[in-house]
Amino acid sequence: MIQRKNRIVLYQPKQVNVSHGRESSKDMLPLEMLTIAAYPLADGYEVEILDGSLYTGDEGHKKLIDMCEGAMMVGTTGILGYMVNDGYQAMTKVKAKHPDLPAVIGGWFASVRPDLMLETGLYDAVVLGQGELTFRDLVRAIDAGSNLEEVPGLALWRDGVVHNTERRAVVGWDEILPMPWHMLDIEPYRLAQMRPESVRDVIRLNSPPWIGYDKPYFGITYFGSYGCPEPCGFCCSPAVTDRRWKPVPAERMLDDLEELHDRWGFDAVRFHDANWGVNEKRARGFAEGMLNRDLKFGWNCFIETHSILQYKSDTLDMMADSGMYVHEMGAEAGEDEMMKIIGKPIHGEDNVQAAVEMDRRGIQGSITYIVGYPGESEESMMSTLDQCLRVHNAAPLSRPNAWPYRPIPGTPMWDQAVELGYKGPTSLPEWGSIGEYHLEETWPGNIPESVSEVRRKYQHYVTLSYGLARGRIGWWEKRAQEHLENGSYKRRAWEAKAFGLHERVRRTFSSASTLPPTWVDSGDRRTIYGSTD
Repeated sequence: MIQRKNRIVLYQPKQVNVSHGRESSKDMLPLEMLTIAAYPLADGYEVEILDGSLYTGDEGHKKLIDMCEGAMMVGTTGILGYMVNDGYQAMTKVKAKHPDLPAVIGGWFASVRPDLMLETGLYDAVVLGQGELTFRDLVRAIDAGSNLEEVPGLALWRDGVVHNTERRAVVGWDEILPMPWHMLDIEPYRLAQMRPESVRDVIRLNSPPWIGYDKPYFGITYFGSYGCPEPCGFCCSPAVTDRRWKPVPAERMLDDLEELHDRWGFDAVRFHDANWGVNEKRARGFAEGMLNRDLKFGWNCFIETHSILQYKSDTLDMMADSGMYVHEMGAEAGEDEMMKIIGKPIHGEDNVQAAVEMDRRGIQGSITYIVGYPGESEESMMSTLDQCLRVHNAAPLSRPNAWPYRPIPGTPMWDQAVELGYKGPTSLPEWGSIGEYHLEETWPGNIPESVSEVRRKYQHYVTLSYGLARGRIGWWEKRAQEHLENGSYKRRAWEAKAFGLHERVRRTFSSASTLPPTWVDSGDRRTIYGSTD
């Protein structure tokens, strides 16, 4: 029995490098920190959460250092991307000031590369996979001065190598305490999102249609499940979650979100799940509950192609009627053979059909393809770009994009990429400096220039056709769509350059600002306005 309060500091790293001049979308709440805080709070500990995204420059790091004064321990997390960079910088500064403070880290990237975390000397332990119960036991062990090797679910550094403790099984949400939402001061998130220019924020979803295009709205993120049953060879989820999928029951989600909506009055919920739509009965129950309770907010989630095609038509209707306005879909590839290698049960024109099913119900699609898988042929990559174009033309509300493949540790395709000569980062600072995975090619020479050129042209013309380059639909935008419909975009590099010149002249004599892409990948940044130099 704990007789005294001890203070735990949790740091949520920034997801976006704001030095580039664009903020991250503030609907991305620090869910990871909130969910692991629940058990220590229940045990009587004092827990403080610092969200780095709410601070500019190094203000967040300075505040974190001050918060760690006199604390019992500090914890952080991170997924591959800028979070790795910011988390590393923050914890390096903390340990320089408080070298004896116990520090731990969890999250997807730490779970697949605990060696990178532990060899820095910054961390006493890495929490592997699902973290709520492991973090509870870890806190108790640190407080009691117990041997961490007795805590299941950890990676430790022993004699210069990683030592894993007993494996901890994945559990359902009935064994996990509810999120302690009362810890969160929502006002900074609301105020940031209601800025007129918030539409420019990175990873910001489109505004709900009933609010209006390019209008600010207030949204939140929410965990509706843990894990994913899919075996995708490019994804580290199978290794981290054992392909287990643990959903929050529909009624629990509805109760929670209804209470939060009464308290906060948000406009939209982004389900921050690896795969929300695995079970149709649950999805239908959630949509039906939204309608029966007359809940007035929009929502979006990740749902697989084959799930959309297997759902009953009236289930999809109900989801749209209940406020679903964006679906995120991993389309992955355009050839059956590549899909078979990836491990997804998607065939032929399934991706196109699924996008159309959602589009005709008014549900926008954030749809991602990947080109450049290990050993993928140029023909296969071109087939993917061709299917990506067909989705764009067949489902006008969709936003299909083709991203360059990035090898991710902990995946079968990582091993294949290394065998084929890929040389990735070897240290944590290097991993933290490689940029956004969907914008930059990190495997030089893997994607033929002929494919990269077509991808750049496609991304230029779709970005233009959506009205994102100028914030409106005019002659240039309509002409771009014509090129996409008849396939002539591949031969129109000169017109892309002409548009770039037009925009430079226009901005010289006009104070009008350019509206950059939000949830649409612009491809190569050099080609947003047609410059292919």
